[in-house]
Amino acid sequence: ISMENASSVKEFILLGLSENQGVQKICFVMFLLFYMTIVAGNLLIVITVISSQRLNTPMYFFLGYLSFVDICYSSVTAPKMIADFLVECKTISFMGCMVQLFGVHFFGCTEIFILTVMAYDRYLAICRPLHYSTHMTRRVCGQLVMASWAGGFVHSIVQTLLITHLPFCGPNKIDHYFCDVHPLLQLACTNTHLVGIIVVANSGVITLICFLILVTSYVVILVSLRSQTSEGRRKALSICGSHIMVVVLFFGPCTFTYIRPSSDLSEDKSVAVFYTVITPLLNPLIYTLRNAEVKSAMKKLWRRKVGRE
Repeated sequence: ISMENASSVKEFILLGLSENQGVQKICFVMFLLFYMTIVAGNLLIVITVISSQRLNTPMYFFLGYLSFVDICYSSVTAPKMIADFLVECKTISFMGCMVQLFGVHFFGCTEIFILTVMAYDRYLAICRPLHYSTHMTRRVCGQLVMASWAGGFVHSIVQTLLITHLPFCGPNKIDHYFCDVHPLLQLACTNTHLVGIIVVANSGVITLICFLILVTSYVVILVSLRSQTSEGRRKALSICGSHIMVVVLFFGPCTFTYIRPSSDLSEDKSVAVFYTVITPLLNPLIYTLRNAEVKSAMKKLWRRKVGRE
Protein backbone atom coordinates (compact mmCIF):
# COMPACT_ATOMS: atom_id res chain seq x y z
CA ILE A 1 0.00 0.00 0.00
CA SER A 2 1.47 3.35 -0.94
CA MET A 3 1.48 6.27 1.47
CA GLU A 4 -1.01 8.17 -0.70
CA ASN A 5 -3.48 5.27 -0.75
CA ALA A 6 -3.14 4.59 2.95
CA SER A 7 -3.89 8.15 4.01
CA SER A 8 -6.07 11.06 2.92
CA VAL A 9 -4.15 13.37 5.27
CA LYS A 10 -1.50 15.34 3.35
CA GLU A 11 -0.01 17.16 6.34
CA PHE A 12 -0.07 17.17 10.12
CA ILE A 13 -0.22 20.08 12.56
CA LEU A 14 2.21 19.89 15.49
CA LEU A 15 0.87 21.51 18.66
CA GLY A 16 4.41 21.94 20.03
CA LEU A 17 5.53 22.33 23.63
CA SER A 18 3.33 25.33 24.41
CA GLU A 19 0.65 27.49 22.79
CA ASN A 20 1.58 30.56 24.87
CA GLN A 21 3.30 33.13 22.61
CA GLY A 22 5.49 34.49 25.40
CA VAL A 23 6.65 31.02 26.41
CA GLN A 24 7.36 30.16 22.77
CA LYS A 25 9.69 33.18 22.37
CA ILE A 26 11.61 32.19 25.49
CA CYS A 27 11.78 28.59 24.29
CA PHE A 28 13.06 29.75 20.88
CA VAL A 29 16.08 31.48 22.43
CA MET A 30 16.70 28.71 24.98
CA PHE A 31 16.48 25.76 22.58
CA LEU A 32 18.45 27.58 19.88
CA LEU A 33 21.30 27.97 22.38
CA PHE A 34 20.86 24.34 23.43
CA TYR A 35 21.06 23.09 19.84
CA MET A 36 24.10 25.23 19.00
CA THR A 37 25.82 23.86 22.12
CA ILE A 38 24.88 20.28 21.18
CA VAL A 39 26.41 20.59 17.71
CA ALA A 40 29.52 22.50 18.87
CA GLY A 41 30.19 20.32 21.94
CA ASN A 42 29.72 16.96 20.24
CA LEU A 43 31.58 18.07 17.12
CA LEU A 44 34.49 19.12 19.33
CA ILE A 45 34.59 15.63 20.87
CA VAL A 46 34.51 13.99 17.42
CA ILE A 47 37.37 16.19 16.16
CA THR A 48 39.37 15.66 19.37
CA VAL A 49 39.04 11.86 19.21
CA ILE A 50 40.00 11.78 15.53
CA SER A 51 43.01 14.10 15.88
CA SER A 52 44.47 12.86 19.18
CA GLN A 53 46.81 9.85 19.23
CA ARG A 54 46.34 9.49 23.00
CA LEU A 55 42.63 8.83 22.48
CA ASN A 56 43.27 6.00 20.01
CA THR A 57 41.53 3.37 22.18
CA PRO A 58 38.20 1.52 21.81
CA MET A 59 36.55 3.58 24.59
CA TYR A 60 37.19 6.88 22.78
CA PHE A 61 36.45 5.29 19.40
CA PHE A 62 32.94 4.55 20.68
CA LEU A 63 32.70 7.96 22.36
CA GLY A 64 33.40 9.65 19.02
CA TYR A 65 30.59 7.72 17.37
CA LEU A 66 28.25 8.44 20.29
CA SER A 67 28.86 12.18 19.84
CA PHE A 68 28.28 11.91 16.08
CA VAL A 69 24.98 10.08 16.67
CA ASP A 70 23.97 12.74 19.22
CA ILE A 71 24.41 15.46 16.60
CA CYS A 72 22.31 13.52 14.08
CA TYR A 73 19.69 12.54 16.67
CA SER A 74 19.04 16.07 17.94
CA SER A 75 19.13 17.44 14.37
CA VAL A 76 16.11 15.32 13.43
CA THR A 77 13.82 17.17 15.87
CA ALA A 78 15.47 20.33 17.25
CA PRO A 79 15.70 22.55 14.10
CA LYS A 80 12.03 21.94 13.26
CA MET A 81 10.97 22.56 16.86
CA ILE A 82 13.02 25.78 17.05
CA ALA A 83 11.59 27.09 13.75
CA ASP A 84 8.05 26.25 14.87
CA PHE A 85 8.38 28.53 17.90
CA LEU A 86 8.28 31.47 15.47
CA VAL A 87 5.20 30.42 13.47
CA GLU A 88 1.56 30.18 14.45
CA CYS A 89 0.67 27.10 12.36
CA LYS A 90 3.23 24.34 12.86
CA THR A 91 2.66 22.06 9.88
CA ILE A 92 4.66 19.11 8.57
CA SER A 93 3.93 17.13 5.42
CA PHE A 94 2.93 13.47 5.63
CA MET A 95 6.19 12.43 3.98
CA GLY A 96 8.20 14.80 6.21
CA CYS A 97 6.48 13.31 9.25
CA MET A 98 7.41 9.76 8.23
CA VAL A 99 11.02 10.80 7.53
CA GLN A 100 11.22 12.42 10.97
CA LEU A 101 9.70 9.32 12.58
CA PHE A 102 12.30 7.15 10.85
CA GLY A 103 15.18 9.45 11.85
CA VAL A 104 14.16 9.66 15.51
CA HIS A 105 14.01 5.89 15.90
CA PHE A 106 17.03 5.19 13.70
CA PHE A 107 19.44 7.46 15.58
CA GLY A 108 17.77 6.86 18.95
CA CYS A 109 18.05 3.08 18.70
CA THR A 110 21.60 3.33 17.33
CA GLU A 111 22.53 5.39 20.40
CA ILE A 112 21.01 2.74 22.68
CA PHE A 113 23.13 0.03 21.05
CA ILE A 114 26.33 2.14 21.14
CA LEU A 115 25.80 2.84 24.86
CA THR A 116 25.39 -0.91 25.38
CA VAL A 117 28.58 -1.59 23.40
CA MET A 118 30.42 0.99 25.53
CA ALA A 119 29.31 -0.85 28.67
CA TYR A 120 30.61 -4.13 27.20
CA ASP A 121 33.92 -2.42 26.42
CA ARG A 122 34.26 -1.20 30.03
CA TYR A 123 33.36 -4.68 31.33
CA LEU A 124 36.16 -6.27 29.30
CA ALA A 125 38.68 -3.55 30.21
CA ILE A 126 38.03 -3.78 33.95
CA CYS A 127 36.98 -7.40 34.51
CA ARG A 128 39.01 -9.14 31.75
CA PRO A 129 42.07 -6.91 31.31
CA LEU A 130 44.36 -9.73 30.11
CA HIS A 131 42.00 -10.56 27.23
CA TYR A 132 41.01 -6.97 26.42
CA SER A 133 43.51 -6.28 23.64
CA THR A 134 42.67 -9.53 21.84
CA HIS A 135 38.88 -9.16 22.18
CA MET A 136 38.52 -5.43 21.40
CA THR A 137 40.59 -5.08 18.22
CA ARG A 138 40.01 -2.24 15.76
CA ARG A 139 38.14 -4.65 13.50
CA VAL A 140 35.86 -5.84 16.30
CA CYS A 141 35.14 -2.22 17.30
CA GLY A 142 34.19 -1.40 13.72
CA GLN A 143 31.93 -4.46 13.55
CA LEU A 144 30.20 -3.51 16.81
CA VAL A 145 29.53 0.02 15.52
CA MET A 146 28.23 -1.32 12.19
CA ALA A 147 25.98 -3.74 14.09
CA SER A 148 24.63 -0.81 16.12
CA TRP A 149 23.80 1.13 12.93
CA ALA A 150 22.21 -1.97 11.37
CA GLY A 151 20.16 -2.67 14.48
CA GLY A 152 18.94 0.92 14.55
CA PHE A 153 17.96 0.73 10.88
CA VAL A 154 16.00 -2.52 11.26
CA HIS A 155 14.17 -1.21 14.32
CA SER A 156 13.34 2.10 12.63
CA ILE A 157 12.16 0.62 9.34
CA VAL A 158 9.75 -1.67 11.22
CA GLN A 159 8.31 1.27 13.17
CA THR A 160 7.97 3.43 10.06
CA LEU A 161 6.33 0.73 7.93
CA LEU A 162 3.81 0.01 10.69
CA ILE A 163 2.73 3.67 10.71
CA THR A 164 2.80 4.35 6.95
CA HIS A 165 0.37 1.49 6.35
CA LEU A 166 -2.23 2.92 8.73
CA PRO A 167 -5.09 5.03 7.30
CA PHE A 168 -5.17 8.69 8.38
CA CYS A 169 -8.39 10.48 7.47
CA GLY A 170 -8.48 13.20 10.13
CA PRO A 171 -8.04 14.83 12.59
CA ASN A 172 -4.45 15.73 11.84
CA LYS A 173 -3.30 17.54 15.00
CA ILE A 174 -0.35 15.88 16.77
CA ASP A 175 -0.01 16.80 20.46
CA HIS A 176 3.78 16.77 20.28
CA TYR A 177 6.68 18.76 18.84
CA PHE A 178 7.79 15.96 16.50
CA CYS A 179 6.27 12.92 14.80
CA ASP A 180 6.43 9.87 17.02
CA VAL A 181 4.65 6.52 17.10
CA HIS A 182 2.26 6.97 20.02
CA PRO A 183 0.82 10.37 18.95
CA LEU A 184 0.34 9.08 15.38
CA LEU A 185 -1.41 5.90 16.54
CA GLN A 186 -4.05 8.07 18.22
CA LEU A 187 -4.86 9.75 14.87
CA ALA A 188 -5.24 6.58 12.79
CA CYS A 189 -8.74 5.82 11.47
CA THR A 190 -8.65 2.19 12.54
CA ASN A 191 -8.15 -0.03 15.56
CA THR A 192 -4.46 0.28 16.47
CA HIS A 193 -4.45 -2.09 19.46
CA LEU A 194 -2.34 -4.75 17.70
CA VAL A 195 0.04 -2.16 16.23
CA GLY A 196 0.40 -0.61 19.68
CA ILE A 197 1.41 -3.99 21.13
CA ILE A 198 4.00 -4.46 18.36
CA VAL A 199 5.36 -0.95 19.02
CA VAL A 200 5.77 -1.69 22.73
CA ALA A 201 7.36 -5.05 21.92
CA ASN A 202 9.73 -3.37 19.45
CA SER A 203 10.71 -0.09 21.11
CA GLY A 204 10.00 -0.86 24.76
CA VAL A 205 11.55 -4.29 24.91
CA ILE A 206 14.73 -3.17 23.10
CA THR A 207 15.10 -0.27 25.54
CA LEU A 208 14.37 -2.40 28.60
CA ILE A 209 16.65 -5.31 27.60
CA CYS A 210 19.57 -3.00 26.80
CA PHE A 211 19.00 -1.15 30.07
CA LEU A 212 19.05 -4.42 32.02
CA ILE A 213 22.24 -5.48 30.23
CA LEU A 214 23.81 -2.14 31.13
CA VAL A 215 22.78 -2.39 34.78
CA THR A 216 24.02 -5.98 35.02
CA SER A 217 27.37 -5.13 33.45
CA TYR A 218 27.95 -2.26 35.87
CA VAL A 219 26.96 -4.34 38.87
CA VAL A 220 29.57 -6.92 37.80
CA ILE A 221 32.13 -4.13 37.27
CA LEU A 222 31.48 -2.61 40.70
CA VAL A 223 31.80 -6.01 42.37
CA SER A 224 35.07 -6.73 40.55
CA LEU A 225 36.53 -3.38 41.64
CA ARG A 226 36.93 -4.69 45.18
CA SER A 227 40.06 -6.53 44.06
CA GLN A 228 41.54 -3.45 42.34
CA THR A 229 44.01 -0.97 43.81
CA SER A 230 42.64 2.31 45.15
CA GLU A 231 44.03 4.18 42.13
CA GLY A 232 42.51 1.63 39.74
CA ARG A 233 39.16 1.89 41.51
CA ARG A 234 39.22 5.68 41.33
CA LYS A 235 39.95 5.76 37.60
CA ALA A 236 37.43 3.02 36.79
CA LEU A 237 34.70 4.67 38.83
CA SER A 238 35.38 8.02 37.16
CA ILE A 239 35.03 6.56 33.67
CA CYS A 240 32.07 4.33 34.52
CA GLY A 241 30.38 7.15 36.46
CA SER A 242 30.23 9.29 33.32
CA HIS A 243 28.68 6.44 31.36
CA ILE A 244 26.16 5.62 34.08
CA MET A 245 24.99 9.27 34.19
CA VAL A 246 24.39 9.26 30.42
CA VAL A 247 22.58 5.91 30.58
CA VAL A 248 20.22 7.09 33.34
CA LEU A 249 19.46 10.39 31.56
CA PHE A 250 18.76 8.64 28.25
CA PHE A 251 17.16 5.34 29.23
CA GLY A 252 14.92 6.70 32.00
CA PRO A 253 12.75 8.91 29.76
CA CYS A 254 12.89 6.40 26.86
CA THR A 255 11.67 3.58 29.07
CA PHE A 256 8.84 5.75 30.43
CA THR A 257 7.72 6.65 26.90
CA TYR A 258 7.99 3.35 25.03
CA ILE A 259 7.57 0.55 27.57
CA ARG A 260 3.86 1.26 28.04
CA PRO A 261 0.93 1.17 25.59
CA SER A 262 -0.11 4.27 23.64
CA SER A 263 -1.75 6.93 25.81
CA ASP A 264 -2.64 10.60 25.75
CA LEU A 265 -0.35 11.62 28.61
CA SER A 266 0.63 15.24 28.03
CA GLU A 267 3.86 14.56 29.93
CA ASP A 268 5.20 12.58 26.96
CA LYS A 269 6.44 15.60 25.03
CA SER A 270 8.05 17.10 28.13
CA VAL A 271 9.79 13.80 28.86
CA ALA A 272 10.88 13.57 25.20
CA VAL A 273 12.87 16.80 25.63
CA PHE A 274 15.24 14.88 27.91
CA TYR A 275 16.27 12.21 25.41
CA THR A 276 16.14 14.38 22.25
CA VAL A 277 17.78 17.57 23.61
CA ILE A 278 19.01 17.41 27.22
CA THR A 279 21.03 14.16 26.97
CA PRO A 280 22.85 15.15 23.73
CA LEU A 281 23.50 18.52 25.39
CA LEU A 282 24.97 17.03 28.57
CA ASN A 283 26.99 14.22 26.96
CA PRO A 284 29.97 16.44 25.99
CA LEU A 285 29.97 18.07 29.44
CA ILE A 286 29.76 14.75 31.29
CA TYR A 287 32.53 13.09 29.29
CA THR A 288 34.90 16.07 29.31
CA LEU A 289 34.46 17.39 32.86
CA ARG A 290 34.99 13.92 34.34
CA ASN A 291 37.74 12.78 31.96
CA ALA A 292 41.23 14.23 32.30
CA GLU A 293 42.48 12.59 29.07
CA VAL A 294 39.77 14.20 26.94
CA LYS A 295 40.35 17.60 28.56
CA SER A 296 44.10 17.29 27.99
CA ALA A 297 43.58 16.31 24.33
CA MET A 298 41.24 19.27 23.81
CA LYS A 299 43.80 21.68 25.30
CA LYS A 300 46.51 20.35 23.00
CA LEU A 301 44.18 20.62 20.00
CA TRP A 302 43.40 24.22 20.96
CA ARG A 303 47.08 25.09 21.39
CA ARG A 304 47.90 23.62 17.97
CA LYS A 305 45.05 25.59 16.41
CA VAL A 306 46.12 28.86 18.07
CA GLY A 307 49.77 28.20 17.23
CA ARG A 308 48.99 27.89 13.52
CA GLU A 309 47.19 31.22 13.57
